[in-house]
Amino acid sequence: MASVTAPTDAPPSQPQSEFVKAMTLTDATMLVAGIMIGSGIFIVSADIARKVESPAFLLLAWVLTGVITMLGALAYAELAAMYPRAGGQYVFLRESMGPLMGFLYGWTLFVVIQTGTIAAVAVAFGRFFGVLVPGISTEMYGWFPSAPVCVAVLGCRDPSQAITLGLNPQRLVALISIAVLTWINLRGVREGKFVQTSLSMVKTGALMLLIILALTIGRNATAVAANFSGGNFFGNVDVTGAFVVAFGVALVGSLFSSDAWNNVTFAAAEVQNPQRNLPLALVLGTGMVTVLYILANVGYLSVLPIQGAPEAADAVGRGIANSTQDRVGTAAMEVMFGEAGGYIMAVAILISTFGCNNGLILSGARVFYAMARDGLFFRRAGTLNVNRVPAFALILQSVWTGILCLTGTYGQLLNYVIFAALVFYVLTTVGLFILRAKRPDAHRPYRAVGYPVLPALYIALAAAVMILILLSPTSRTEAVSGLVLVLLGVPVYWWWRRAEGNRPPPPAVVGDAIPRA
Repeated sequence: MASVTAPTDAPPSQPQSEFVKAMTLTDATMLVAGIMIGSGIFIVSADIARKVESPAFLLLAWVLTGVITMLGALAYAELAAMYPRAGGQYVFLRESMGPLMGFLYGWTLFVVIQTGTIAAVAVAFGRFFGVLVPGISTEMYGWFPSAPVCVAVLGCRDPSQAITLGLNPQRLVALISIAVLTWINLRGVREGKFVQTSLSMVKTGALMLLIILALTIGRNATAVAANFSGGNFFGNVDVTGAFVVAFGVALVGSLFSSDAWNNVTFAAAEVQNPQRNLPLALVLGTGMVTVLYILANVGYLSVLPIQGAPEAADAVGRGIANSTQDRVGTAAMEVMFGEAGGYIMAVAILISTFGCNNGLILSGARVFYAMARDGLFFRRAGTLNVNRVPAFALILQSVWTGILCLTGTYGQLLNYVIFAALVFYVLTTVGLFILRAKRPDAHRPYRAVGYPVLPALYIALAAAVMILILLSPTSRTEAVSGLVLVLLGVPVYWWWRRAEGNRPPPPAVVGDAIPRA
């Protein structure tokens, strides 16, 4: 690959030769798919159904989410092939828009996008662990100080929106899961990618099995008639401006379930033949998950009516929109297998969330490593231990994620994560156009399919979703708060640059080996 000069006002990241190139194309693809498939596909369809009230628009939400995700992956593939370095999207933004924009992305990733997602998925892990072990409850430990706190940046409008600081059994399980996965990844990228690839294959197979069962033995004549017969498919939806806004807000759930596909670029320095394998992994991984998600919702609609009564005694009576605790996947399995179905689904979601968080923990630390090598994060985060992984970055990431686990503000974090992530997805794709203009002769092993039309379409669709989120009074506060969190990074950036000055980066490899069994 032809060398590309880094911005003159920021030192380039150091060569990534210290990392171990252990990830094959299969590993990279499973990293994309495994991070995308968490708990969302089994839960968020209930909230979408309540907002859109129509089988057609429920499926449209997932189809549109898939289109947006695939368009983004096609655009990112060119950037990943150009800059196969640790840090991925941080590097893309730094190279196209300068070090400040790169820092703002890394800052937001650390404060809420990556760590907030890990925290949300970890607590989902704790919640479903409670299905198998009833003692894992939401009741706060009396010996651990806990209290509702309304923080100004959250824009709390009522007491239910306050942060509830404290520790309960579900959050304790979440903390333990984060600690275990961090320990695994401290041992080396081979260990991390083995867990990731293995669990991703298992949960992909489990999701495929759920789809097959729902479309065959689980097919329910009552649900099929309620969802697909006559005019029921489109329902009584009046497509007004208010509905369009509600539909845009409904996409938050499906986008959250499909998010983090870009994380494979963070670990680019550990992918074999990255100029070929990174673009392929992005396209194959996002394409596979998109198809599975759409089919899963067709399966749900084949087993459960979209609407029902919250007070109904059985899952069919409650429907998708009123599934108990929004557990749509569990409700579908209970229709097919009775009470045992709930336990089967709990196990499947435990595997899914554990694997999802392994990929998030593995990849996120590489961004903080790249920032530290540029003098824009804690210096020790820019070092590798003798197992060739960024140990300090992994530990720091787990500590902040643990703090977020003690807040439990995951409904709010959902909007923070998605809105902030969409901002940087759009900016990164704009960066693709900037780099085409600024560095037309740079070596591009892969060129974005459909350029400039498809990348421009991605920018337009993602920006439209952001506008609809801002127009909705139910999500506007959290979205604006997400922007505030991004902008708070500006003074932090200047402070960090002044503090670091021209200090050289620390030695690439430090620390002791993690003991091996």
